[in-house]
Amino acid sequence: MEKIVDIANAIAYEKNLQPNEVKNAIAEALVKSAKRVVDDRLNFEAEFDEDKKNIKLFKHITVLTDDDERLLESPDIYISFSKAKELAESIEIGDSFHEEIDLEKYGRSIVNTMYKELEFELQKLLENELFRKFAKKEGRIVSGQVVRVDNNGNSYIEMDEIRAVLPRKNRIKNETFRIGEVVKCILKSVNAKSKHGVSIELSRTSPKFLTELMTLEVPELADGTIEIKKCARIPGKRAKVAILSKSAKVDPIGTAVGVKGVRINAVSKELKNENIDIVEYSDTPEILVARSMAPAIIKSVAIKGNVATVLVSEDQKSKAIGKEGINIRLASMLTGYEIQILQEGDGKQSQEDNGEAVVTKQSAQEALKALFQ
Repeated sequence: MEKIVDIANAIAYEKNLQPNEVKNAIAEALVKSAKRVVDDRLNFEAEFDEDKKNIKLFKHITVLTDDDERLLESPDIYISFSKAKELAESIEIGDSFHEEIDLEKYGRSIVNTMYKELEFELQKLLENELFRKFAKKEGRIVSGQVVRVDNNGNSYIEMDEIRAVLPRKNRIKNETFRIGEVVKCILKSVNAKSKHGVSIELSRTSPKFLTELMTLEVPELADGTIEIKKCARIPGKRAKVAILSKSAKVDPIGTAVGVKGVRINAVSKELKNENIDIVEYSDTPEILVARSMAPAIIKSVAIKGNVATVLVSEDQKSKAIGKEGINIRLASMLTGYEIQILQEGDGKQSQEDNGEAVVTKQSAQEALKALFQ
């Protein structure tokens, strides 16, 4: 196989692969082809000759004692010690002897087999390259064009040379896409073990999508002047983001919101007008819980174990709970505490018209799941 090195370099250039990787793939394809065409009992090895720009195939022959019965049974696999000594003086019993195989002897048969094997090996290389490329983008925003929407509502988005999937469960409720529309998503996961090759899952409901969108809109987040500490979302409805400023001169809320809300409104528009509350982060749990209950004004917060009891006045109770309980659920998701609301003057736990104003982490998660059913 003459000038195979030039062919390997040409393939590497065309497919944007490393030349050494392509050469290894060719060698592997040749060895597999030889096992199929020549003898599957033999051990083969392929070596490149860089000077002559070709590849040679060798079979491994094991040296046995002259009276070993296996010499008669498999003369292509074994060689006697006396014959091996004539070829190499330093050879010992049990050593492997390399013998070059004339590939032209097998004609088109080995060429056709090698073509199929090489095609398979190159496909694996391309998939590995794609996996490495997109694995680096995991957790970051990507964009692509919608090329298909199936009967289950899953959207297929073309990004460069691969087609990713945006499952219906990862789509904002009541959100629809048209063929040809360009969509932004967070790259949720990359899987190289799929039977269809590399598979990529996208999401628009992840809190990470919101934080990455904010990082694009707010330069102070990108340069680390302010930092998003926590984020909770009920996609398409409302979100709460806790932000910390690393400089006393920078107001984290004003910086994130922007002049006349221009920054936060741009993020909200991408999320189908999802309302976004920005709160200032605090390491003190009671302060964080009180701030997370905004726009309600909180009288006091008492924390015992994993339960935060919040005291509010009568006129603030409905704000603390929020429409359909969304404010208290998000506050629980953001802080990680089970939140109980007490109305000032009652001396007992307040009740909603349709049940208790208590949100646990479990009930918050169940409410979130209900949005996608």
